[in-house]
Amino acid sequence: MAAVGLKAASSGIWKGGGASLQLVAAAASSHSRCSKASYCGEGSGTGEGRLGCGQQKAHQHQSAGHSQPPSSSVSGKAKRAAESGGHAAAAAAATTTHLGNQPSPIEGIDPKSYLWARYHEMKKLVYDLLPPGVCNLLNPAAIYANNEISLGDVEIYGFDYDYTLAQYSNLLHSMIFNKARDILIEQYKYPEGLRKYEYIPGFAIRGLHYDVHKSLLMKIDAFHYVQLGTAYQGLKPVPDEEVIEMYGGTQHIPLYQMSDFYGKDAIKDVHVKGMMYKWIEKDMEKYILHGDETYAVLNRLVNHNKKLFLITNSPFSFVDKGMKHMVGKNWRDLFDMVIVQADKPSFFTDRRKPFRKMDEKGSLHWDKISKLEKGKIYKQGNLFDFLRLTGWRGSKVLYFGDHLYSDLADLMLRHGWRTGAIVPELETEIRIINTEQYMHSLTWQQALTGLLERMQMYQDAESKQVLLEWMKERQEIRSLTKNLFNPQFGSIFRTFHNPTYFSRRLIRFSDLYMASISCLLNYDVNFTFYPRRTPLQHEAPLWMDQLCTGCMKTPFLEEMVHIR
Repeated sequence: MAAVGLKAASSGIWKGGGASLQLVAAAASSHSRCSKASYCGEGSGTGEGRLGCGQQKAHQHQSAGHSQPPSSSVSGKAKRAAESGGHAAAAAAATTTHLGNQPSPIEGIDPKSYLWARYHEMKKLVYDLLPPGVCNLLNPAAIYANNEISLGDVEIYGFDYDYTLAQYSNLLHSMIFNKARDILIEQYKYPEGLRKYEYIPGFAIRGLHYDVHKSLLMKIDAFHYVQLGTAYQGLKPVPDEEVIEMYGGTQHIPLYQMSDFYGKDAIKDVHVKGMMYKWIEKDMEKYILHGDETYAVLNRLVNHNKKLFLITNSPFSFVDKGMKHMVGKNWRDLFDMVIVQADKPSFFTDRRKPFRKMDEKGSLHWDKISKLEKGKIYKQGNLFDFLRLTGWRGSKVLYFGDHLYSDLADLMLRHGWRTGAIVPELETEIRIINTEQYMHSLTWQQALTGLLERMQMYQDAESKQVLLEWMKERQEIRSLTKNLFNPQFGSIFRTFHNPTYFSRRLIRFSDLYMASISCLLNYDVNFTFYPRRTPLQHEAPLWMDQLCTGCMKTPFLEEMVHIR
């Protein structure tokens, strides 16, 4: 996947002036009740399409301890609903449901008609809440924060090389696949019939898990549950009931059952034997992307007196050719330190391997290293000696890498460095999120889920049938939104509703994440990233009251009381 292109710094994180999806979705599933709201005023200076707050008075009756809004509000809603939808809709509108109270149809209206009235009223409301301009809200070139971090406090920037400083085209993936397939046949004596298989670029996604004993490729959420409909043996989907049977009647995969089969196949040979390096060196224009942006990022940091270092598992000859292609023949002048063949992740945990100085011809000098000098090349080593020799510790260091475990986990957990994850897939996923189809589907799905939760107390036969129809529709919408990302596995960041296992690790091991390091060009070198406060489950019922920073002028806000 190509890295994002350079965008002007003025574009910021938000694009367009429509209502935010977060607000709409919160509105569509909120427990909160209110009779009326005064909208947030403009001019807060928080960015285009975002407004300040401090004028909300919608919940005064709730905070005062009243369980029901004023009767005039109820009658007003009933009148408006009657004008637009007849007696059944009027009855639904007149029923104001406060947290803890049970919704009940007005006398003379059967539960089935009441449920469908609520359904149609909510559907109209949800679509009214998505005005023109709401799509294209997110900027693919933005940097997203899991933790508060001020770049002004960062003095030293560190980088991995492959897929971080150097982004590669998808053409490389098919070559790796083909060579690994040939190795399996020719060296490991796999059946000759494997040659008929070609690389399928859009089949798999990042962050999947493979059970080598059961030959299952699958997507797992943050709680170790398999997302049903995302388990495959080869290219063949495995029915949900078979997956559950394989794991003893559960979708849950305990940690001890997760495969430790890492790096023991033909793909490793492609890297270890240097085949990938030769392909890239032979045609850098074909395989290396966005070299100009890499130069712009590094040069900008140096011009602001930041120190730079590089720690990579790749050999020096390969890195040197790539950096000369992207940055120029004097690329080493930008770096205070260059460490190659570092053997990450053991570089971060193993104290035994010493640094060795290397000359430009690749020959090693065996003298003991007592200091790390600017302009010199070092091989192997370990982070403990690195910290001792440089004194670069704690939050003044920010290190960027593409692999959550090999690059970032130990730095964050053991050594307190700040970390930035490079996730190229983020660009494509944001472009999908910005589509009208996704926006409308997800918002209605959220609203329908809230409706199901609220109306499930109706257990007569006809009501149960209505609820089953809603559940079927909800499942269809979930499948639709999944397929927008990838027909087999969906988004790399979410299962149907939970974060993926990959997302959980991304949040745990990175302060920042972005599609490419070029995203840094969109921010001042002293910019402070503030992660958005999102509700815990017990906070969610009050979240409509709390959306002060970034809240939007939203039409029909008063009518949102019907949603749950």
